[in-house]
Amino acid sequence: MRLSDKMPRREVCRAPKAAASRRTSLEPNPKHNEETEVKLRVADRQGLLRQLARLQASYHGRVHEMNTLYDTPDGALRREGKLLRIRVERPAERPQNRTPNSAKAPGAGRDNHAALLTFKGPVRRGESGKSRGGHRYKIREEREVRVPDGEVLVRILEALGLRPCFRYEKYRSTYRLPRLSGVELDLDETPIGDFLEAEGSRGAVDRAAALLGYRPADYINKSYGELFLDEARGTALTSPSKRRGIPGEGSRDMLFRSKK
Repeated sequence: MRLSDKMPRREVCRAPKAAASRRTSLEPNPKHNEETEVKLRVADRQGLLRQLARLQASYHGRVHEMNTLYDTPDGALRREGKLLRIRVERPAERPQNRTPNSAKAPGAGRDNHAALLTFKGPVRRGESGKSRGGHRYKIREEREVRVPDGEVLVRILEALGLRPCFRYEKYRSTYRLPRLSGVELDLDETPIGDFLEAEGSRGAVDRAAALLGYRPADYINKSYGELFLDEARGTALTSPSKRRGIPGEGSRDMLFRSKK
C-alpha cells in the first residue's frame, strides 16, 4: 500500500492557494525562500512538446505526484492564506508517443519512501505586476524540506492536530531551456487538463512564455485547488455528455479516475 493511499480524505480547503516547486531552501534570507510563477493552459500538448524540441529543451524526468494539504480543523491556515503540503513523488515513465526528439534520458529515480514537506506563505499580491484578468505573477514565501520517512511526517502533523483537507495528483515532466537558465518549466498532466508552470525570475518567465507562444494575458496565478473548484462549478451546469471528466463528480479531491 502506498503512503498516499493511507492518507484519509477530509473536507476540501476552499481555494487552496498553492502550486508546486522543487527547491529545498531553508536559508533565513527571504529572497532565497520565494517563488515567482505562473501557470499556462496547454491546449495542444503535442504542439508544445514539438516547440520544446525546437528550442532544444533538456528533459529532466517525469514523476507522479500525490499532494496532500494539511490544515487545522477550523481551517486557520486557509484563512490566513498559508499552505502546508506533503508531496509524495514516484518516477513515471514518459509515454513514447509524447516524447520530443531532443529529450534526454531522466536522471536517477527518487526515494519512494521520502516525502517533501512544503510551507507557503500568503500570496504577496501588492508586488505582482498586473495584466488583463488580474495580477500577473504569483509571488509568495516558500520553504521546503525533504523528509526520508514520510510515514513519520504524517504522524507528526496529525499529532499536532493538523488534518488532511485536500488531495490532488498529477504527472509532472520538467524541462529547461538551454539559453534561459533563470526559469524552470513543468508540464503538468492533471485530472482537469494540461498546464505548463513557469517558475523563476519575472523576466525569465516572460521570455520563456513568449518563446512558447504565450502572452501575459494567458497567465494564470490560481492554484490547482482553485482551478479544480472552478472546473467543478463550470461543468455542473453542462450536460453529462459535454463534461470533461471531473474525477469522481462530487469528489472533494482532484484525483484521476484511473492511473495514466
